[in-house]
Amino acid sequence: MKRRDLIKKLKDAGFVLVRNGANHDVYVRGNVTEPVPRHSEIPEGLAKSILRRNNIV
Repeated sequence: MKRRDLIKKLKDAGFVLVRNGANHDVYVRGNVTEPVPRHSEIPEGLAKSILRRNNIV
C-alpha cells in the first residue's frame, strides 16, 4: 500500500501527525499512538495490521 493512502485513511479516522522521526512518523488519536514507517511503499500485511488495530476498514 502506498504510504500516502495509509496516511489518508488514518487522518480520515481522526489521527493527527504529532511528530516526524528518522524512521517513523507518529500519529495520535486520543490516547492511541500509531507509528507509520517512512517508506514510500508499506507492505500490505503491515498496512492491514495498522488499520485493523485501529478499527479502520
